[in-house]
Amino acid sequence: MSTNLPEDTGGMLTVALAGLEGQLNEVLKETRRLRARVAALEEENQRLRAMILAAGEGESGRQQLVRLYNEGYHVCPPHFARVRGNEGCLFCQSFLEKKGLLPDG
Repeated sequence: MSTNLPEDTGGMLTVALAGLEGQLNEVLKETRRLRARVAALEEENQRLRAMILAAGEGESGRQQLVRLYNEGYHVCPPHFARVRGNEGCLFCQSFLEKKGLLPDG
């Protein structure tokens, strides 16, 4: 069978295919790593939610919000239960003030 391709095209295609296979293997490895990380984060999230719920038994919902905020978690709807660290959050403060849980200004 006769083709109009240069003779070294087959070798170039083999090299290109090997390169693509290598890249695919790297992508698959990264996908496995990310899936493991997601699973670990989901486990931690469930553990933290259970801990928060257990710590809040006997408290009213309002008391729980203030306690969570004081422990360094967001209580505002956009970032609820995310760690906020030591910095304040204007959204949280505004939310708590609207609920009458923090003194005004």
